[in-house]
Amino acid sequence: MTDTPGWAPPGSPEDPQGGDARRAGAPEAAPDDPRAAEPAAAGEPSPGAGPGTDGPGTKWSENQPPRADWHAPGRAGTPPPGPAGPGQGWGGGQNQGWGQGWGQGPGRGPAWDGRPPAAKPGVVPLRPLGLGEILDGSVSTLRAHWRTVLGISLVVSVVTQAALGVASWWTLNDMADRFEEFEASAATSQAPSFGEVMALFTGVFTTNGVAALVQLVSTCIATALLTMVVSRAVLGRPVSTGLAWQEARPRLGAMFGLTLLLTLLSVGVLGAGAVPGVLFLAAGNELAAAGTFFLGLTAAFFVLVWLMIRYSLAVPALMLEKQGILKAMSRSARLVRGSWWRVFGVLVLTGILTGIVVMIVSMPFSLFSMAANGDSMTDFLNGGAPMRMSAAAVAISGVGGVIGYTITLPISAGVTTLLYVDQRIRREALDLELARAAGVPGYGDDNGAEAPPAGA
Repeated sequence: MTDTPGWAPPGSPEDPQGGDARRAGAPEAAPDDPRAAEPAAAGEPSPGAGPGTDGPGTKWSENQPPRADWHAPGRAGTPPPGPAGPGQGWGGGQNQGWGQGWGQGPGRGPAWDGRPPAAKPGVVPLRPLGLGEILDGSVSTLRAHWRTVLGISLVVSVVTQAALGVASWWTLNDMADRFEEFEASAATSQAPSFGEVMALFTGVFTTNGVAALVQLVSTCIATALLTMVVSRAVLGRPVSTGLAWQEARPRLGAMFGLTLLLTLLSVGVLGAGAVPGVLFLAAGNELAAAGTFFLGLTAAFFVLVWLMIRYSLAVPALMLEKQGILKAMSRSARLVRGSWWRVFGVLVLTGILTGIVVMIVSMPFSLFSMAANGDSMTDFLNGGAPMRMSAAAVAISGVGGVIGYTITLPISAGVTTLLYVDQRIRREALDLELARAAGVPGYGDDNGAEAPPAGA
């Protein structure tokens, strides 16, 4: 109670003369102060009495807070003494109790809520994160390590868009050729054979399946590398493409397995939803088949969304905690439990924002691509043969896709990784381990860690 210079509570060991004594050096009441000359009103305690007393000389308890109108002597900008407003204690703010901090005022700093500021060695503060901080952390990672991040996403986007462009070009042109053959057969009263129709669909599925596989593999590699980049950015450590590859390479096999398992799970859920409709269709009841198809696929969609959010943090758990595939999925389920709607909202909002960015970037290239396609686009819009794609149109459209996904892929990967970090901070106090790993003063001497510590 004597930490403040020039004041001691009445009745304390430093003030042996009782409630009316003052410490040496304390300012006396001014002679013209009306409160010094006027007696206390009936029922009002005297200036020397503590709260709840009715006479001078009553000693205060050792834990008694200062009077509401007390101010620290010599403090710059301190308002003159006077009666405090309703609900005001030491600190001058509304409804603030003793010890809750200094309020705003002339010559004072911002209000202090009693908590020290969170350490921020990297792109995010080490405390539970809000939506804006998660998005800002992803963008800050892209800005701070743009050479590494854009280099990874650019290579992956080029490979992916090249595979998708070739698949689209081959599929559309092959369908246009087959359509012309079918029209010629119809002119001679010869319907296309079952083998010709199956050959068309087999070629389409094969080409697009290969393109999807290339996209899957490249996205897995990019996500693995970007997860390592973001994990180092949280600690404020530099990272290169070579270092990210060195850390991610041992986990790529498990990453492919996890991505393939989640893909098969999605196909299985949608297939299970379509089974009732298939059964009714096989029985010849087309009306029941249509209704059960709609209901079954709708229910399967909601189940699929629930599962994908439940396992959305499996990738960072697998990469950063060195977990197995099933362990990483179980780990994600535990971290998401109780926060499903929050994780869902963050991921959906991120998907909407990145989709808007891709659309804005790729729209001009799509218009140029349609212009480059020329007559084929006009015939298609007029109801003619299926549209053909020229090589120039595919290249122009691919450039727009490369630019859009080069920008948005790091943001999506960053949001997922920071969501994982945020959930572990909320549930497991990971911020303390990260602060020690980053070498923040006051958190221990664990300065040699090169990555966020693995979770339990």
